[in-house]
Amino acid sequence: MSINSITLIGRVGSDPELNYYDSGRVRCKLTLAVNRRSRSDEPDWFNLELWGKTAEIAKNYVQKGKQIGVKGSLKFNTWVDNKGANRSSPVIVVDQLELLGSKRDTDNSASDFDGPDNF
Repeated sequence: MSINSITLIGRVGSDPELNYYDSGRVRCKLTLAVNRRSRSDEPDWFNLELWGKTAEIAKNYVQKGKQIGVKGSLKFNTWVDNKGANRSSPVIVVDQLELLGSKRDTDNSASDFDGPDNF
């Protein structure tokens, strides 16, 4: 048996980027900052990838600073860089998206939130 399941709750680091493909598929990419238990630690940043209706929902309802919860699985994008070295980057492929917090919470946090460098 093998399990590849991830659940995260955090704040969105940038507005969602939506891409439509000739095949009809749609993908949304965004980043998520997740605090550790200790408030003094820097947050962990995750790259998220959402597909289909979930991607469209994210584009319409998620914005920088919004608190969301996601469930999905971990995958690694791999490539060879221009120096010939093998590289990889972890990505969370989201299956479920939960919109959290209130409208007021989003309005307040979005104005104070400046992305990965200023969280």
